[in-house]
Amino acid sequence: MSGLLTGIVPVFAMIALGWGLKKRDFLADDGWRAVERLTYFVFYPTFLIPAVWRADFAGGAAGPVAMATVGVALTVALLTVLAKPLMRINDPAFTSVFQGVIRWNGFVFLPVAGAMFGPTGLGVAAVAFGVLAPTLNVVCVLVLARWGAGQGGGWPLALSSLARNPIIWACGIGAALNLTGVPKPELLMATLDLMGPGAIALGLITAGAGLSFRYAASRPVLMLAVTAVKLIVLPLAMYWLTGVLGGDRMAQGLALLAGASPGAAASYVMARQMGGDAPLMAGVVALTTVVSAFTIPILLMVFGYI
Repeated sequence: MSGLLTGIVPVFAMIALGWGLKKRDFLADDGWRAVERLTYFVFYPTFLIPAVWRADFAGGAAGPVAMATVGVALTVALLTVLAKPLMRINDPAFTSVFQGVIRWNGFVFLPVAGAMFGPTGLGVAAVAFGVLAPTLNVVCVLVLARWGAGQGGGWPLALSSLARNPIIWACGIGAALNLTGVPKPELLMATLDLMGPGAIALGLITAGAGLSFRYAASRPVLMLAVTAVKLIVLPLAMYWLTGVLGGDRMAQGLALLAGASPGAAASYVMARQMGGDAPLMAGVVALTTVVSAFTIPILLMVFGYI
């Protein structure tokens, strides 16, 4: 239980700090947008490159976790697109629903995974993050470019947006350096490592600043549906599929934790950047963040990890 508290409490404390700073008008809206851009284009990439570069792609648990999390997320993504005609929401709102049901907050997942499963678990988690993050970014960029406001709805623009996405570039660079065995210069790694804590802190604070509980309450049915899929369906499906694919107990626990992590802070930033329904996205992130503070320990207890 102490490991769980060590992993979860500081994460949610940083989110609460961002929410408090926004409520106190610590920065003007333009200031928060500048922080978002700095986080999205600078700190996230410099955090992801060394994390993926160092990951052990040959680890025995990494394969089942990566395949299960990607497989479940893509299946839910496909079902969500197929269900779009049944949803009584506009296109930008659909993009936020789409992001809400499949994207997960790596800056919650990674520290909690390290606290619960130690350095070995953190290495497997980094591999899963390195595979799942670019995959989901590719899918979400395409969906936003197709249905986001002011994006034109064309696939050429989708591919162009994809090519400029800094998160995808960071994961791709990290994977290429890892797989080709490029040595890790001590000075470069020390510099990148110095920026890592900034990425986590700014990512969580920005997520907190973007939380909108008022908007979440205005569309309760939609919010509850997205939250149920994200925090109950995904973790259970990922846990099950990891076992089917031969994953051990740790692998299943990591997959469960990946699915149970709240909506990604980057989802809100991406919605702002690419014409999604940013207030709705903020509401989804807010609700899944609060609810996940309870569902993560409950799921871990139910399946015997704490």
